[in-house]
Amino acid sequence: VQLQASGGGLVQAGGSLTLSCVHSGTPNIMGWYRDVAGKQRELVATIDRGDSTTYGDSVKGRFTISRDPAKNTVHLQMNNLQAEDTAIYFCNAKQSSWSGWHEYWGQGTLVTVSS
Repeated sequence: VQLQASGGGLVQAGGSLTLSCVHSGTPNIMGWYRDVAGKQRELVATIDRGDSTTYGDSVKGRFTISRDPAKNTVHLQMNNLQAEDTAIYFCNAKQSSWSGWHEYWGQGTLVTVSS
């Protein structure tokens, strides 16, 4: 599975931004994680083939993950961004096979929220 993320940038607090991740193949689960300075990588959101979603506690109610299977793309709509959302965001894919689960990471995309 190959992943290509895009959409990061600079936004003011309270603003919105959308990240996109184009993937190859048909991963079972797609998601976004982020690296915040000084913290461990944390879950942002995931979505599976049945469109079931999970969200990290800090983004619930503000971020929405969705997918477009026809375009092999997953989107992360981020609203009401805050300074603490500043991070490098990584697209993630998990795919099951006869040999077990395999995990893939895209390149990071930087989101900077100015207060």
